[in-house]
Amino acid sequence: MKLNSYSKVTGVIRCETGLRIGGSKDSLEIGTSDNPIIRHPISGLPYIPGSSLKGKMRSLLEVKAGTFSQRGGACDCGKYDECEICRLFGCGSPQKAKEMTRLIFRDAMVTKVAEEILRDAQAEKGVNFAEVKNENWIDRTTGKAGNGGIRNQERVPEGTTFDFEISVRVFDCDNKEQFKNKLVEGLKLMECDYLGSSGSRGYGQIKFLDLKFDNQPFTL
Repeated sequence: MKLNSYSKVTGVIRCETGLRIGGSKDSLEIGTSDNPIIRHPISGLPYIPGSSLKGKMRSLLEVKAGTFSQRGGACDCGKYDECEICRLFGCGSPQKAKEMTRLIFRDAMVTKVAEEILRDAQAEKGVNFAEVKNENWIDRTTGKAGNGGIRNQERVPEGTTFDFEISVRVFDCDNKEQFKNKLVEGLKLMECDYLGSSGSRGYGQIKFLDLKFDNQPFTL
């Protein structure tokens, strides 16, 4: 198997609703959220880990294909000639893995425009590059707020944009157009679903903009 080339998918992710991908509590300060988002360790700006993008797209494609494991693990059939998911994302079983993963998901960093907006909000309103959303749970019997149910969650604000990139390894045995079609399918599913956590409560709706495959524009 010989590596022929690398292809590239690029674009922008826009948060249509608040986005939450959890971070570490190790550096909590007084007055901050108990449930922080993931942030760049130096700039403090939010970002979307490549692992979150890869895991979400893979799981949705597996659900659609009917290969989603009830055990929670990734598809481990290892049938590279038949299973596009194992070929593109890698086999879930180290023992059955025979080929290199085709897709490389880069961390998605905040766009320059979004960074300016977030920094202005920090300077004017003291917003720490995120909104803090207060939530509660309701006792269904009494209709009252439950004891200890109040919590606050950090979210990336609606409208924030991120640059994203997926690098595609193309070997001599691969069909690049087939790979592109599967990626388009995965991107569509992600727009219909959600990214991050708490999607059933309105979090994580996203939109893909300015999409290009090898610098050629395409739409979903």
